[in-house]
Amino acid sequence: MRFTPIPKAEWTDEQRTVADAIVSGPRGELRGPFVPLLHAPALAAKIQELGEVIRFKTSIPDDLLEIAVLVTARHHNCANIWDSHERLARKAGVAQDIIAPIAQYHRPKALTEAQALVYDYARALLADNKISDAVFEAVTERWGRKGVMELAGICGYYGMLAAVFNAADRPLEPDSVPFGVEDDPAKQRS
Repeated sequence: MRFTPIPKAEWTDEQRTVADAIVSGPRGELRGPFVPLLHAPALAAKIQELGEVIRFKTSIPDDLLEIAVLVTARHHNCANIWDSHERLARKAGVAQDIIAPIAQYHRPKALTEAQALVYDYARALLADNKISDAVFEAVTERWGRKGVMELAGICGYYGMLAAVFNAADRPLEPDSVPFGVEDDPAKQRS
C-alpha cells in the first residue's frame, strides 16, 4: 500500500482538524480517498469541503448523480470509486441494466430521458472535454445553468478523486470485482 493510514497518535494539528471535519460531517468517518489525502492535509481540507457540496448539496437527484459518478469512474478506470458508487447507485434506484453497460463502456439502452441527458453530458465532457450545444441546451432546459455547472462539478470532482485513488493504488475489498469483470482497458468505448 502506497499510503498507509496515519495512526491518530501521529496526526499533526492540521490533520486532526481535517479528520474531525470529515468525521463530524455527512460522511461520518475517515475513509476512501481521505486516507491518502490526509498525508496532504491542506489539500484534504479543501477537497473534503468541495466533496460535501458535490456529494450532498447539489440539485441533481441521487440516482442521476450516481450515473454521472459511474461514468466518471469508468472513464478514469477507477475501481475504488466504481466499487463504492455502484452500491450507492443501486441504493438510489439505478437498475443493473444501466450499471452493467456503463461498466463495459457502452451507453445503456434502458435510460429514462433524464438519465440519458446525464449520461450523454458526462460522456461528452469526459471523452471530448466539451459538450455540444444540443446537450447543453437540453441539460439547461431540464436543470438550468446551475444544473449544467453542478454536473460539470460532479464529473470534475470525481475525476480528481480518481487521480488520488489511482496514484495511491488503494486496495479494494478482497471480494470486490470492479466493473463486474476483469478490466480490459483496450475495450472499445462508446
